[in-house]
Amino acid sequence: MMYESWIILTACLVGMTCGVVGCYLIVRKMAMIADAISHSVLLGIVLAFLISQSLNGTWMLLGAMIIGLVTTVAIQWFIQNGVPEDAAIGIVFTTFFSIGVILVTIFAKDVHLDVNHALMGEISFIPWNTISFLGFTIPKATFILLLVAIIVVIVVTGFYKELKITSFDPKLALAIGLPVSFIHYVLMSLVSVTAVASFDAVGAILVVSMLITPGASAYLMTERFSRMLLLSMAYGVMSALVGYYGASILDVSISGSMAVAGACLFIVSWIFSPKQGLLRRLIKWNQSSKSSITS
Repeated sequence: MMYESWIILTACLVGMTCGVVGCYLIVRKMAMIADAISHSVLLGIVLAFLISQSLNGTWMLLGAMIIGLVTTVAIQWFIQNGVPEDAAIGIVFTTFFSIGVILVTIFAKDVHLDVNHALMGEISFIPWNTISFLGFTIPKATFILLLVAIIVVIVVTGFYKELKITSFDPKLALAIGLPVSFIHYVLMSLVSVTAVASFDAVGAILVVSMLITPGASAYLMTERFSRMLLLSMAYGVMSALVGYYGASILDVSISGSMAVAGACLFIVSWIFSPKQGLLRRLIKWNQSSKSSITS
């Protein structure tokens, strides 16, 4: 495949995978937990380096995944002990991210653990870091994201009913005997794994954008959850494609351009949403104004 094709494929995998798990965050009103995980994993990356004394991607991924899970558990613990959800998220992710920055400054200032790179990402470097698999040479980030996408599809397909019921009506789920807490942590594990796998490729900013914006756009366009999942995947892919070619034309950051493309698609969805869009509200306002004048 061409250099450009690997970048586009990787971005599309990020958009599709984040789009699916992001839908569950949207309907559970936990969108900002994506921001928490994508920032706090910096601590996991630094700890992995300090323990292993290696910049090997496997150690980094493992450390980031563990801290991603610890983040979700810590947030849930604070919530269960009376702390408001938004405050719990803010406390946990800023604390973990700050500790990560401090550890980098003290113990790894001579090592290439660039905080700006972690935040913004550099998807154009992906084709240069390759692995060999079944005789094929493919970018490592693309391979990892493909594995994560397969895991997400298997879990979401296999436990679709359970995830849906616990997301929309936890009390009903408890009443019919579903393990609500266990399913919650399974979902948070999926979010963590997806965020961490995407984090190395595209940076924290685009991960947050891809986890929230496609799902929010799809939520405006349909009331059926199955359609919302498919639409969210489509929005994620469109954000990647439009963002990539927009960045090529304007010669700007690819990740930033993809995030902006996602925001533009959200605005379009908000205008044309069939249930609560701006256009629909203007038409209803116009009709009610005419009725008032006639009467």
